[in-house]
Amino acid sequence: MSGLTTIAVRAARSAGDFLLRTGERLHELRIEQKGPNDFVSDADREAERRIVEIIHRSYPDHAILGEEGGAQGDSTARWIIDPLDGTTNYLHAFPWFAVSIALEIQGRLEVGVIYDPTRNELFVAERGQGARLDDRRLRVSQHGKLAGAMIGTGFPFKSVDHLDAYTETFKAVSREGCAVRRAGSAALDLAYVAAGRFDGFWELGLEKWDIAAGVLLIQEAGGAVTDIRGGDRFMASGNVVGGNLRVHQALLDTIKSHLGDDLRA
Repeated sequence: MSGLTTIAVRAARSAGDFLLRTGERLHELRIEQKGPNDFVSDADREAERRIVEIIHRSYPDHAILGEEGGAQGDSTARWIIDPLDGTTNYLHAFPWFAVSIALEIQGRLEVGVIYDPTRNELFVAERGQGARLDDRRLRVSQHGKLAGAMIGTGFPFKSVDHLDAYTETFKAVSREGCAVRRAGSAALDLAYVAAGRFDGFWELGLEKWDIAAGVLLIQEAGGAVTDIRGGDRFMASGNVVGGNLRVHQALLDTIKSHLGDDLRA
């Protein structure tokens, strides 16, 4: 494990352990609403502060893009952080949330770490070195078609802009005879694709911090990630399709056939 990855793991574990301890006194948290169905708490902010502190202790010149703190610094090395992906779940004591940390160097993802503190599961990817869950090498599933597949997704709950387009894709995918699951953390959904627990995943309107670490995990586990047109603009658009190679293609074909031309990739 590289020094950069070691720091990402240390930061993710620190934030995750803090979230578990804080979760025992949720009634004390101060909660604010950032937008429709979009909340932030003291726990989110403190978890991100701890992550940034650990990173900057070793790499003080690196830039940060965090969900809560926004963009900080100017460097070719940038950490992309979601300190608590699944805030609404967390605030309801629903045990499906994660810490997501990725490192991008000169625009290319190099490290991805997703930590699920409730299960003590640590998903780690390094470019060219594969993906691992704790000490086990990860590979995407071998399921070959949408029928019978388990597919993760997320509803566009923060904005109605994508609702009509998403609804059409949801109906189309559901008709293919697969099981569709929506649990509320895109980061964990993507990690589950890398681990072969989900065969595929799609969602519209995500942010960079939602997907950066999970994208690298899937790629390093032998899977594919594209935008909804089959291109590579998923980090810019937030519209993501991922899976093992065959399910990804089948999912992509189904989604593309039910999208209007006005929705960006």
